[in-house]
Amino acid sequence: MEKKPKKPLNKYLQLSSAGLQMGISIYLGAYFGKKLDAHYQFEKPVFTIGLILIAFILSMYSLLQKLKSLDE
Repeated sequence: MEKKPKKPLNKYLQLSSAGLQMGISIYLGAYFGKKLDAHYQFEKPVFTIGLILIAFILSMYSLLQKLKSLDE
C-alpha cells in the first residue's frame, strides 16, 4: 500500500505562531534586561532597551525568512 505524501500545512496556519514567538522573545529580552540592569545598578534601563531591540530585530528577521521560504 502506497503512502500518500502529506499535504503541507496552510500558509496561514504556519504563520499563526509568529506573533506568539515574537511576544515570547520580546518578553524574555525585557525580563533579562531588567535583571541585568538591577544587577549592574544602572539608573537608566540600558540593558532592557538593548535586549528588547535585539529580540525585536531577530524576531523580524526570523519572520521574514519564514515568509521568504513560504513564498517559494
